[in-house]
Amino acid sequence: MTPDEARALLLACFQEALAATAPGRLLAPHLQGTAPSFILAVGKAAAPMLAAALAVYPGVPALAVLPDGAPVPAWPAHVAVRRAGHPHPDARSVAAAEEALRALAALGPQDEALVLLSGGGSALLCAPRGVTLAQKAALSAELMRAGADIHALNTVRRHLSRVKGGQLAAATRARVRAWLLSDVVGDDPATIASGPTVPDPSTFADALAVLDRFGVAAPEARAVLEAGERGEHEDTPTALPHAHAQVIGGNRDLLRAAQAALQARGLPAVILGDTFTGEARELAAFHGALVRSVQGHGMPWPAPVALLSGGEATVTVRGRGHGGRNTEWALALALAGLGVYALSAGSDGVDGTSGGAGALVTPDTLARAAAMGLDPQRALHENGAGSFFAALGDLVVTGPTGQNLNDLRVVLVPGPALA
Repeated sequence: MTPDEARALLLACFQEALAATAPGRLLAPHLQGTAPSFILAVGKAAAPMLAAALAVYPGVPALAVLPDGAPVPAWPAHVAVRRAGHPHPDARSVAAAEEALRALAALGPQDEALVLLSGGGSALLCAPRGVTLAQKAALSAELMRAGADIHALNTVRRHLSRVKGGQLAAATRARVRAWLLSDVVGDDPATIASGPTVPDPSTFADALAVLDRFGVAAPEARAVLEAGERGEHEDTPTALPHAHAQVIGGNRDLLRAAQAALQARGLPAVILGDTFTGEARELAAFHGALVRSVQGHGMPWPAPVALLSGGEATVTVRGRGHGGRNTEWALALALAGLGVYALSAGSDGVDGTSGGAGALVTPDTLARAAAMGLDPQRALHENGAGSFFAALGDLVVTGPTGQNLNDLRVVLVPGPALA
């Protein structure tokens, strides 16, 4: 296999995996029975999910809330399309949430609402309770700086919202059927888009405990949470008997589709897992250690082999460069000098500020960079992996894909068949 063939193989694997896990394809088997009275689609995959639903239920009134840049078809007048802020909510996010709440509240017990959720929904649908949007954003930022994880953050955010933590479903008397595409590690329905259609076992007291644990003052938020603890606000629902929510697709589907694409070409492919998290550089070091074991000892698999992994890495931003978690992982792997081909990309087509979805690594990445006067170590130090790979022509650019099933990483470890 030539270098050009290896690059083409990686790109084809990514594109075929995206096609095999297209939102409409994942949703179609679940669109059965009588038509709903109303359809709400929120998230990065809102447009293709809604298109699939309307193909089965034409004429049903619908509301789609999606980020800027996401392509949409020319829908009829009974479909309302709203753009909103992502990754940071804005005034449009609040307006969209209010519109969704009004539409659901207008339904009766004889009706059914179909809710289609995907990643990004938490920012796109935002209805602060008792605090301003700016105050809530500042509180989230302060909690993150203090070391709060996603579960602690969501405990607070749900109790300062009128849609999160099951409150969207609680706003209607209609039956609610929710289908979810997961962009979170573990596929917890309560975490996807902050769980607007699933019960929330946490309380106002739990939210206050989070603020205490991380030493966050937030007087405006505390006032709301303390009022809720006194019973002045209704808490998030602990049960939603009229609502059913189910995850219908996630990162493991993307990995399996990529594996199938590689195996169809006769290349052994192994899925390492879909729950990888942590710093992108450290995750690259783990993959590098595994590659060395394959190369040196044929363990745990002999070369040639493709190693696939998913999940979502993180990046601690220290510099001012343009990059993201996938390009940073790719650059850290390239610096290990392993002589492998690799791809790391986000299924939504967006990798931070890199300008692409991710990047390609080849055995000659460092040599080509040196010939062009590029400094990979400096690029990594400045979080500028996106610019580095763009200069090499190895940035993977797809534009918004209309889906969000987390990240795909593929490492091709050459052997005789790939030499």
